[in-house]
Amino acid sequence: MSARGRCTKVLPSELNKVCPERGDDPATHPRKMSDFEVVPNLQQSSSSVSRSRRKAHFPSGSNEKENLISWIPENIRKKECTYFVESSQTSDSGRVVCECGYLREQHLDDAAKPPIFLGKEWDPSRHIQEMPTDAFGDIHFTGLGQKTGKYVRVSSDTPPRVIYHLMTQHWGLDAPNLLISVTGGAKNFVMKPRLKNIFRQGLVKVAQTTGAWIITGGSHAGVMKQVGEAVRDFILSCSHKEGDIVTIGIATWGTVYNRESLICPMGGFPAEYVLDEENQGSLSCLDSNHSHFILVDDGTHGRYGVEIPLRTKLEKFISEQTKVKGGVAIKIPIVCVVLEGGPGTLDTIYNAITNGTPCVIVEGSGRVADVIAQVANLPVAKITIALIQKKLSVLFHDTYELFTESKLVEWTKKIQDIVRSRQLLTIFREGKYGQQDVDVAILQALFKASRNQDHFGRENWHHQLKLAVAWNRVDIARSEIFTDDHDWKPSDLHPVMAAALISNKPEFMKLFLEQGVRLKDFVTWDTLVYLYDNLAPSCLFHSKLQKVLLEEREHTAGSKMPRLQMHHVSQVLRELLGCSTQPLYPKPKHTERPRLSIPVPHIKLNVQGSSLRSLYKRSAGRVTFTMDPVRDLLIWAVVQNRKELAGIIWAQSQDCMAAALACSKILKELAKEEEDTDTTDDMLALAEEYEQKAIGVFTDCYRKDEERAQKLLTRISEAWGKTTCLQLALEAKNMNFVSHGGVQAFLTKVWWGKLSVDNGLWRVITCMLFFPLLYTNLITFSREKRLQPMGCLARLRAFFTAPIVIFLMNILSYFTFLLLFAYVLMVDFQPTPSWQEYLIYFWLFSLVCEETRQLLYDPDRLGVVKMASLYIKDFWNKLDICAILVFIAGLTCRLIPSTLYPGRIILSLAFIIFCLRLMHIFTVSKTLGPKIIIVKRMMKDVFFFLFLLAVWVVSFGVAKQAILIHNEERVEWLFRGVVYHSYLTIFGQIPSYIDGVNFNIDQCSPNGTDPYKPKCPETNVDDKKPIFPEWLTVILLCLYLLFTNILLLNLLIAMFNYTFQQVQEHTDQIWKFQRHDLIEEYHGRPPAPPPLILLNHLQLLVWRGLLRRPASHHKLKEKLEKNEEAALLSWEMYLKENYLQHQQCQEKQNTEQMIRDIAQRVDVLAELLDLDRVKRTGVVEQRLGSLEDQVHQSAQALRWMMQALRGSGFSPGEDMPPVGSSKALDTKEIDLEGKPEESQPPYHVLARNLLYPGSHTLRFPVPDEKVPWEVDFPLYNPPAFSADHKDMAVQDPFSLSLESLLKINYNTMDGLIDRQSFHGLYAVHNGLPLNPMGRTGLRGRGRLHCFGPNHALHPVVTRWRRNLDGSIIRKSLKKMLEVLVAQYPLSDVWALPGGSLEPGETLPLKLKWILRREFWPQFQNLLKQGTEVHRGYLDDPRNTDNAWVETVAISVHFDTQNDVEMKRLNSFLQGCDPELCIRWQVLDKRIPLHANHKELLHKVSTLLGAYY
Repeated sequence: MSARGRCTKVLPSELNKVCPERGDDPATHPRKMSDFEVVPNLQQSSSSVSRSRRKAHFPSGSNEKENLISWIPENIRKKECTYFVESSQTSDSGRVVCECGYLREQHLDDAAKPPIFLGKEWDPSRHIQEMPTDAFGDIHFTGLGQKTGKYVRVSSDTPPRVIYHLMTQHWGLDAPNLLISVTGGAKNFVMKPRLKNIFRQGLVKVAQTTGAWIITGGSHAGVMKQVGEAVRDFILSCSHKEGDIVTIGIATWGTVYNRESLICPMGGFPAEYVLDEENQGSLSCLDSNHSHFILVDDGTHGRYGVEIPLRTKLEKFISEQTKVKGGVAIKIPIVCVVLEGGPGTLDTIYNAITNGTPCVIVEGSGRVADVIAQVANLPVAKITIALIQKKLSVLFHDTYELFTESKLVEWTKKIQDIVRSRQLLTIFREGKYGQQDVDVAILQALFKASRNQDHFGRENWHHQLKLAVAWNRVDIARSEIFTDDHDWKPSDLHPVMAAALISNKPEFMKLFLEQGVRLKDFVTWDTLVYLYDNLAPSCLFHSKLQKVLLEEREHTAGSKMPRLQMHHVSQVLRELLGCSTQPLYPKPKHTERPRLSIPVPHIKLNVQGSSLRSLYKRSAGRVTFTMDPVRDLLIWAVVQNRKELAGIIWAQSQDCMAAALACSKILKELAKEEEDTDTTDDMLALAEEYEQKAIGVFTDCYRKDEERAQKLLTRISEAWGKTTCLQLALEAKNMNFVSHGGVQAFLTKVWWGKLSVDNGLWRVITCMLFFPLLYTNLITFSREKRLQPMGCLARLRAFFTAPIVIFLMNILSYFTFLLLFAYVLMVDFQPTPSWQEYLIYFWLFSLVCEETRQLLYDPDRLGVVKMASLYIKDFWNKLDICAILVFIAGLTCRLIPSTLYPGRIILSLAFIIFCLRLMHIFTVSKTLGPKIIIVKRMMKDVFFFLFLLAVWVVSFGVAKQAILIHNEERVEWLFRGVVYHSYLTIFGQIPSYIDGVNFNIDQCSPNGTDPYKPKCPETNVDDKKPIFPEWLTVILLCLYLLFTNILLLNLLIAMFNYTFQQVQEHTDQIWKFQRHDLIEEYHGRPPAPPPLILLNHLQLLVWRGLLRRPASHHKLKEKLEKNEEAALLSWEMYLKENYLQHQQCQEKQNTEQMIRDIAQRVDVLAELLDLDRVKRTGVVEQRLGSLEDQVHQSAQALRWMMQALRGSGFSPGEDMPPVGSSKALDTKEIDLEGKPEESQPPYHVLARNLLYPGSHTLRFPVPDEKVPWEVDFPLYNPPAFSADHKDMAVQDPFSLSLESLLKINYNTMDGLIDRQSFHGLYAVHNGLPLNPMGRTGLRGRGRLHCFGPNHALHPVVTRWRRNLDGSIIRKSLKKMLEVLVAQYPLSDVWALPGGSLEPGETLPLKLKWILRREFWPQFQNLLKQGTEVHRGYLDDPRNTDNAWVETVAISVHFDTQNDVEMKRLNSFLQGCDPELCIRWQVLDKRIPLHANHKELLHKVSTLLGAYY
């Protein structure tokens, strides 16, 4: 502790230096008051409040450190004692200390000198001052691995908003979805091992699943240590970083041991902290398992509890914040979890309950927790001082002697108030059914508190659902929210449904669908825009959308980014699905009203209160529903790669096969552009999964009905851009789907046309060569198989239009063309073309016309540009264009006499290309087709191999040429020497001159002048022998041959082998997939072969160009009638359900799944057996106790009977002892959520609240049993309080002097003041009246203006609640009421329009504020006609022992909606004070009014027989 006060003044240049060592003597570093400068107030941080992505919890970059170093000292302070006053107590070492607890040398220099404070007592408010904090940064626990956290030393007066800003903006914490405040014993205590494990697992589970913050005391002892160890165990068992749990320790700075190591004015990054429990003494060490520490400093040393006020304010501030996540705005809920604990823990629980914070008490943890848990099930009247005394003697046996009688009274009163708020109290019992886990108990406590909270309408149900969605706890939603207590309308779930979608919570979507949400009603255009607006920024689809918007802004030359609309989404989707599909969301015309009528900024959530509900609260005329909502949601989920969500939505789809294939296509296209490898793999795996779904559904359909299944393949799907399932599968390259037997059967059927597929190929060829055989039975047709006769012309037309026949005829034609072409090139190539050569030109012209037709053929109206791009993409079309262009170039040269020979050469090259075109014909063969694919892929391998080979060839060639030959200037011979000879060397043609032994000078030119000989190598001038280093050239040649012949060539062979194996494994699939292209080509090709095909081209030109006739029907696309399509889709959906059920059965029968299910059941069974053992033990103990009581009472009864028989008669003063167990109620499990046992408490409750409203005065605690004046209460010594109301004309004196009190006349009219009570005469003691209902814990008149009764008037104005048609709404067969309520200025609660009566007035002042003056007499008449429902004492928080409120409640009910007085009342209400809020509110038990006002409403509803 000797270095506590040290601080050095640091220059800006020293910001990045490490803090100096802290082992120096503090005397060498004295501090002066002048060293500290006045810092400004809280500055706004430069970081944005609404970040889309938070950084890690522990930022380590230099920018973060610099921001922290500059921001914290400016905004966060510490406290220092500035005046040393010697204390009567000494330190642990016996040294003199100040009243603040610190040594003299730990003070400032000025504090030890006799200043102006000399002779004055030490006063914390004057002698402790705030200064910039000197302890913050990262804390590293030495010797405990990599455990690092954040810490800061703050003043006890620091505003909570500053600390919250530090945590969320500078520490990088996400705002919590839940705040868990754990309190209890600060010293180590013993828990049962099973209870300890349950608590640890449950606490961590609720924090991890809900994204909660856990707040504790932060020290390494007691309940804080339990929480830290729970977090530690979770982190050790969790391998991913998402498992980080925010655990915040709020401790007192003056009680932290080794805190001097945390002091560093420029921040510790990190500060090394040693956890030393052995030497800590009365101080405490920080717990190493907490992630953040807030060390609260009040300038004192060794005083515990300093942090409690700031912790309470911080928790309250956080719970008032609104968090927006996933489209849901919720106020951060808070729950208090209690383990063990002493007197301070009881105060914490009491304050939490008073503030409306739910508390979870862990029974079995000891002390205070067990005291409350054991009496929580009892009626409040049975919680007596004697019972609490008995419990304390057992549970506090070590410190029971410290409990005085007054302390027992205080504990009893507080425990009564705690138990009275049963809706806020949850007891976690180890063996209680439904509460096996602490996390369930915590969440149930929050829901129970929310459910019992007063509210207007359905707000609390929606709030609970928002909490469940934010926490992602669908189990809690099923058990606590979707119960019989509330009827959910599907439309009420739409906003939360959108939130569940955005935050990717598939289980909630499944739950909402089970609750009746219809996607058709949910998905509107506005909803879709909102969903796409909330795509994750990391999503690839989001970046593509932004690119489209940016392009539109550049195109329109606008400065603002255009708002997102669905046609922007359609643009991106068309890129992904392929241009064969039509836009899914067409762009609205400029003349039309945009379909998305609400601007995007109005849709987005913000903290000020707008919500998703605004999307659905629009008039019916403005909401535009989409054509296929399931499709729209499915696309939205798939583009984000959300597997579970997409699976649930796909199960709802109708056009499921097309949807699955479209999803596969989208995912494969996105995977091509995705940069993250893991995401790419996930997308490809999901694409394959959807392909398998499509295959599964199609398989079931094909088994049921082949014809209808094949219709599904060719049906034009309006929902998916007027494409077909087959087209989608081909676009996505779904080979497994296309190679399916049903798809192949369909393609075979198309291939054979109207011919029967049973015909052999030899029969077709025979009939093609000799067509009269068609009229025999050699060829059968499909119509004839169906017993439909065909005419002669029909048979001829059906035969020659079949794709297989067209294909065979084109093969015959092409071979004839090649033979004729070869004959001309080799035999008949004359200067003047022969007729055979002209025939070739004519033939080629027909081929060019056919290629032109294919290029311009556009059945889907995609446009010339798109058709051209699709045409060019095909490899065989590229080969055709190449062959034609080369032929045209050769023909041009051939027709010019001077270039006849070059023309023949070019035409020869064209012949090679035309021969290569034959390979396309072989793709129809199951044997040769895959081999062609292998050759194409091997060509790619060769292309990449040549890059490697070129490196070795060029390097060896250049080196060889440079070594052997000097200055070869002929380019052709340079190329020969460097590339050509080096390349031939690979195949064994080694140059003879590379070795001097085989050198022959006659084979070369010495000076390089002979154009037909290479230049000679370097030789000797005398004997003409080579002089180059033969040993080097030989070594280079050997190395060259080694790497090229052995390494590279074998590498090429291995690549070829891999490619072959890869294709060979999928030979069947590849052949079946590529077969479609050939079938489709010849299905749409004119029947005549070239060159006769020109006749068909002429026919098409006349038919479509001149006559404007539409194109013929495309068999691979079929437009169905609406009725037929609806029936087909219904049949497909039925079989899809069968497929999904079959998949579920297979998953259940899976061995691994069965093992997991069995293991889970065994665990559940073991848990139930364990719980049953615990419960049975408790039941046996209860029964034994009950039996003992019954035996004891039976003995008493027998004794009484014997005494009665001995006497002459029964004594009237004696009572017969009760028969039965006094603990009968105790044996029953009382549900804390149920109603209190008493319908009304026997004594006033609100009038005994410890904190008197509107003041800091605390009442004397009065337990229920001590309320009556007749009960002796010697300890009773209440404080006195009387407020001075300067705004009141008439009020009693606020002093309790006897002279002033004797002037008051009680139990009569005292001038204008009516001091008569509705309960008769009341007692007067020492000049003060006594409250007729008993003690309140406070003397005087409080905030009331008169001693004795203060009269009030509360009109209860009601009407029936009606539908739009005027009928009365009923609930539980009872009519529902609406009551008039008001909210007055400077008040945040609603109340009945009434209040205290001023002396001599007949209407309360608050009622006059509401009504216009001219309506006052009419309202008095209404009161006279009304029914009095209450006259007497009102349990009011302002009541005292000597002043209380008595009221008259009058029911004014308007039975008809056309009541003239009611209309007049409404008209006068509209003109009242604008600062008032007045409304007609539905009357039920949850209406948020004062508790005493709700009792009046209950009486009114009972009087009128209405629902309450």
